[in-house]
Amino acid sequence: MTEEFKAEYTPGEEILRIDRFLGSRLEQVSRSYLQKLVKDGAVLVNGKPVKSSYKVENGDRIRLEIPDAVEPEIEAEPMALDILYEDSDIILINKPVGMLSQKAARSDESLVEHLISYLIQSHALTEEDLRTFRPSICNRLDRNTSGIVAAGKSMAGLQSLSQMFHDRTIGKYYLCLTAGIIEKPSRVEGWLFKDERTNKVEILFQERPGSARIITEYRPIKSHDGVTLLEVHLITGKTHQIRAHLASVGHPLIGDHKYGASQINREYEQKYHLQSQLLHAARLQFPVCTQTLCNVSKKEFTAPLPKQFYRIAAEKGVL
Repeated sequence: MTEEFKAEYTPGEEILRIDRFLGSRLEQVSRSYLQKLVKDGAVLVNGKPVKSSYKVENGDRIRLEIPDAVEPEIEAEPMALDILYEDSDIILINKPVGMLSQKAARSDESLVEHLISYLIQSHALTEEDLRTFRPSICNRLDRNTSGIVAAGKSMAGLQSLSQMFHDRTIGKYYLCLTAGIIEKPSRVEGWLFKDERTNKVEILFQERPGSARIITEYRPIKSHDGVTLLEVHLITGKTHQIRAHLASVGHPLIGDHKYGASQINREYEQKYHLQSQLLHAARLQFPVCTQTLCNVSKKEFTAPLPKQFYRIAAEKGVL
């Protein structure tokens, strides 16, 4: 299989190493496999092989040959997926809290494995198909974030969806319960710096080498009893962006043990047995689409809140 790209960065987007750049464009292929391709000289930039440390520049023309089958998936026990929409090219799934979007280690079990099991059982995919194409997701949610995950069932569907998320033409809206009273809509901007060692991010108000520009918009739906139900429009999409950005302006998510307020979290854990942040990818808005994605052109899809999120928000009087 041959893939070709012209590298294009949006203003403020992080400059990536070749393996990370390809990983962001080809989520159906694992990072370790891409690193092997680079090492084997199967990746050419402007007609020449590069080292894995090469940082992709705007306008670079990248070509890679994938000579072997991608890594096989571990078998996942069949799980009933909460499917919001499906056609021959794409599928939208309401991911539950506690499930990985993609596996971080070979032994992990994630939504991708359950998706592949579902597609095989429904005869939309065969074991032989997996030798040349691996269905995968286009928007990764944290393990303890619920909501809509979009995935490609075909290569054309995966490429079209991935491009749409990369170009930010698809509207991504989240619901979250935050500490404090928020009365007005706002747009907050800054830079996000990720510590790869700790998998934790820092919000900056001045650019730093290695940081990425982030933009988050939000509007309060209702405030009561010291909390606010927010709808967040995610303009950029970086690791832990919503969680860290809201915490940086004094409104951490309820239940967020990484960026939140420990005393508040303890109160909710004792009263509601809450173990994770109340953050839900609630809505996707598609732009005008043609060809592969014409079936979802200008359509909007929503995912209902998880039961625990709904119960807490209702008891707090914000629903």
